[in-house]
Parts: sequence; structure tokens; C-alpha cells
Amino acid sequence: MTHARAVALMVLVTLLWSIAGVITRHLDAARSFELTFWRSGFNALALILALGLLRGTAAWQGILGGNRAIWVSGLCWSVMYTAFMIALTLTSVANVLVTMAVGPLLTALFARIFLGQRLPPRTWVAIAVASAGIASMFGAEAARGASLAGSLVAVAVPVAGSINWTLLQHRADAARQDTDQAQDMLSAVMLGALLSAAAMLPLAWPLQASNHDIGLLALLGVVQLAIPCLLAVRLSRELPAPEIALLALLEVIFGVLLAWLGAGEVPTASTLAGGALVLGALVGNEVLGRRR
Repeated sequence: MTHARAVALMVLVTLLWSIAGVITRHLDAARSFELTFWRSGFNALALILALGLLRGTAAWQGILGGNRAIWVSGLCWSVMYTAFMIALTLTSVANVLVTMAVGPLLTALFARIFLGQRLPPRTWVAIAVASAGIASMFGAEAARGASLAGSLVAVAVPVAGSINWTLLQHRADAARQDTDQAQDMLSAVMLGALLSAAAMLPLAWPLQASNHDIGLLALLGVVQLAIPCLLAVRLSRELPAPEIALLALLEVIFGVLLAWLGAGEVPTASTLAGGALVLGALVGNEVLGRRR
């Protein structure tokens, strides 16, 4: 796979991820824990079917065999699935996405510390510019009295994501000598969905979601989670972890725009200005990388 194709697929991944906010705003009765349970449950079902067709019983070998990397990655996926949806019920889509966008800085630091990766100056500059844009948006949201609870829950997403991307990068490096090691990590996506659904079911009971809600949450579980997360794991073999996290910032732009157009959550001027900085950092980093 060429670098350009890998980048294009990662952009598609972020676009699919970004539909969660706008769809959540159109639910009837499902809230918080129940919302998370249904989305994770449908995600798990889709992954069980997909990985069953692709790999058969091999999809379960790493999980049942107690593979430490798969379980750590699965736990990270579970935290990401769960914290994101709960945060959306506590604060605005923009506030959640802005908080999540600290991921590239954390991922770059983790990759530098644990993997010894030397990042090009352009990537550090891009991260710095993107972080400035995020900080300006977050400051404006805080000044307007946005929910601190939602922000605190949302912080768990980039922390778990940074750990996960760094681990996947480490496995991808090892896979250059043994391809099966990278393929095994697909099972972690399924494991994360199962862990999230199992943890949320007792808290979500009794279930009250309407058929309309269940249909939308099934869409989220399959299209917004299962498909893009499998693609993201595959792309971890092609792109460095900090670059994946930086491209994932596009979810902020897409998510805010979709919530604005589809749910009437109008972003503030500071949110739009900060988003412009984030997008400029992404484009600049990719253009300079292609020229080099």
C-alpha cells in the first residue's frame, strides 16, 4: 500500500468515526449507559461475523490464549468505545471532540519514549499548531461553562488511544519479521467491543431504547465503529503512530460540521478558528511529507 492510499483511507476512517455525534442527537430514549451498551453490542456482533469469515477460529486464539498484547489493546478499545459515548451525553459534540484531540501530542510522546521514534521537525510543528488550535477551542468552551464532567470522561479517550496506537505500532514493527503478529491485533478490536458491552449491560438495565434508537445504534456499531476500527488496525502497519493520531484530528472537523448541519449544534467562532488551525496543521504536514 502506498503512503498516499494509506492517508486517504485514514481520512475515510475519521469521517466514519465522526458521524457518532450527529446520530446520537437524534435518539429518542436511549441515554448514557444504554446507548453505549447497544453501540458496543452491535459493534461486537459485526466484528464476530466479519472476523469469523476472514479468519475462522483463529480470531479467538489470541483472546482465549491470553495474549497480553491483545488484551491490553482490547482494554484500550473498550475504554475508547465507552468513554466517548458517555461523554457525548454529558456535554456538546464539539467539546468532546476538542478534548479528544490532544491524542497526537500524547501519541508522539509515547512513541518517542517507548518506541524510540525520532519525529521529523514538520510533525512536531504540526502537533504544536494543532494543539494550539485545540487549546483555544477548549478554553472558549470552558469559559462558556461547558460540563467539566464530560471533558474529564472524554480525556480517557485520547489517553487510551495513545497507548493503543503505540502498542499497535510496536506490533507492526515486529510484524515485519512475523506477519501473523499484526493480524492477531484485529481480535483486540472485537475484544474491546465485548468488554464494553459486558461492562455497560448491568448499568443500562432495564433497557428502554425504542426500535428507532436500536436501528441508529446498530448503524453506529457497524459503520461508525466496526468498519473504521478494523481499517485503523490495518493502517497501523503502514503509517507511524503519531501520523495516525494527527490524521485522526480530522474527526474534530468532520464531527463539529456534521453536528452543526445535522443537529443544529452551532459551533462558536473560537471553535471554527481552532478547527482551521488543526486542519492547516494536517494539510501542511502531509504536503511537506509528500514533497520530501
